[in-house]
Amino acid sequence: MKPPQKNEVRKPSKTLAGVTPIAVMTYPKKCKHGTCLYCPSLNVPQSYTPKSPPVLRAERLKYSASEQVKSRLQAFQVMHHPTDKIELIIMGGNFLDYPKDYKKEFIKACYDALNNKIKKSKSLEQAKKINEKAKHRCVALCIESRPDTIANNKDSIRELLSYGCTRVELGVQCLDDKIYKKINRGHKIKEVIEATKMLKEAGFKIGYHMMLGLPFSNPRKDLQMFKKLFSNQNFKPDQIKIYPCQVIRGAKLEQLYKQKKYKPYTKSQLEIIITKILRLIPNYCRVMRIMREIPPEFLVAGTTRIDLRRDLEQEIRNKKLKIKEIRMREIGFNIRDLKPGKKINQQLKLKTTEYNASSGREYFLEFVNKDNILFGLARLRISNNKAIIRELHVYGKSLEIGEKSKSNITSQHKGLGKLLMKKAEEISRKSGVKRVYVISGVGVREYYKKLGYKVDGYYVSKKF
Repeated sequence: MKPPQKNEVRKPSKTLAGVTPIAVMTYPKKCKHGTCLYCPSLNVPQSYTPKSPPVLRAERLKYSASEQVKSRLQAFQVMHHPTDKIELIIMGGNFLDYPKDYKKEFIKACYDALNNKIKKSKSLEQAKKINEKAKHRCVALCIESRPDTIANNKDSIRELLSYGCTRVELGVQCLDDKIYKKINRGHKIKEVIEATKMLKEAGFKIGYHMMLGLPFSNPRKDLQMFKKLFSNQNFKPDQIKIYPCQVIRGAKLEQLYKQKKYKPYTKSQLEIIITKILRLIPNYCRVMRIMREIPPEFLVAGTTRIDLRRDLEQEIRNKKLKIKEIRMREIGFNIRDLKPGKKINQQLKLKTTEYNASSGREYFLEFVNKDNILFGLARLRISNNKAIIRELHVYGKSLEIGEKSKSNITSQHKGLGKLLMKKAEEISRKSGVKRVYVISGVGVREYYKKLGYKVDGYYVSKKF
C-alpha cells in the first residue's frame, strides 16, 4: 500500500466520530466458566481467530500493551489522523478476570505509552495524572466484561473506576435463560439486569454485545428480544454491537452444524431482520458494529459479508426509511455520504428525551438539525438524589485540542459541549440535587476544570 500523500487522510471514517480509537489486546486466557458453544478455542484470545488483524498485531508485539499503543499511534499519524484525543479499548476477553497485578500494569503501560515518557511512571495514579496534560490524552477508556463478573463482585465498580474506565461492554448475547443454559453461557438474565444497574448507577456508558441466530433461537425470537431490550427498563443500553452467529472452526457449534442440527442465518435473512432491528432502536442508542471480521479460512458456515452494514444502510437511504440510532445520524458520517451539490443544514436545536432505566431517570440531550442529523449529545442520569453525566460527546471530524474549526466538516470546538453541560446542570438543579458528577476520561479533566468542575475521587463534580 502506497503511503498517503501530503495532507491526505487515509481511512477518514476512523476518526469521524470525533475521537481516535486505539484497541489493545490482552494475552490469551480461557474463560472461567468454560467455553460457549459458538466460541472457538484456537490458542489466541477467547472468541478470536489466529488471523484476526488485532491478534496478528498483538502477537507480533508479544501482547505488550505499550508497544500496541505505540504501534497504533504511529499508524494513525502516518495516515494523517489527529492523535491527541484517544479512546482506548481493551480487547481480548474478560479483562476483570485477569490477575490483579497484570491488570494494573497493563493499564499503566497504556497510559505510559500515551504519555510518551522514556521513564515509566512509578504508579498507575501517576501515569493517569501525567495523561491529564499529555499530547495523547485518554478521553475515554472501554473495558469488556461479562455480566456475572460485575454482578457477583461489588468491588468491580471501584476497580473499573480506578483504571479511568468510562465505558463497559457486556457480553449479553441474548435475553433467554433457556438459551443461555444450552449454549453454556454461564450466567442468567438476572446478572445482566444487576450488572447494568450497577454500571449505570456509577455513571458508566454501557454497551451490549448481542447475537442473532444463536442455536435454539429464530428470527421471530430475535426480533422480540430487541423489542424487549428497549421496552424493558432493566436493559436499555447506550450502544450495541450486533453479531450474527457464525460457525467458526474450533467451536463446539461446528459439530452441531456438521450433524445438521444447526444452520446459521442466510445473508437474505440477516438483511431482513437487521433492517427491522435498526428501525426499532431508539435515538439514545448507537449501533457500534454489525458483523465480526472472521477470516474466511476459519469460517465454516455463515455469511462472509463483512461490509453487510454498508449495504444495509445504502438500502435504507434508498428507501428513505427513518432510522433513529445514533451512528446513522452523526454529522461526520452524513457529510461523508453527502451527495454532490447537497449541503447540511447548520441550524440546530437542543432536544431532550427522557426515559426510565435501571430504576433511574435518564435524560438524553442532543443537538440536531431539522433533518435529525446529530451534532452532539450528553447523557444525564438522576437516581437516588444523585445526578451524574455519563457521557458528553460532540461529533464530527476529530480536531486537535485547541484547534479551531474552519468548516462545517465538524461540530467540534464550537461550544456545543458547554451548552450541553449547561442544560444538564439546569435539569439537575431543577431535580433538587446539590451536586452534579461527571464520569470523566483522564484526558478530559482539564476541559471540565474550565467549566468549574473539580476532581472528586474518580469523578469530577460541581456543587450548586
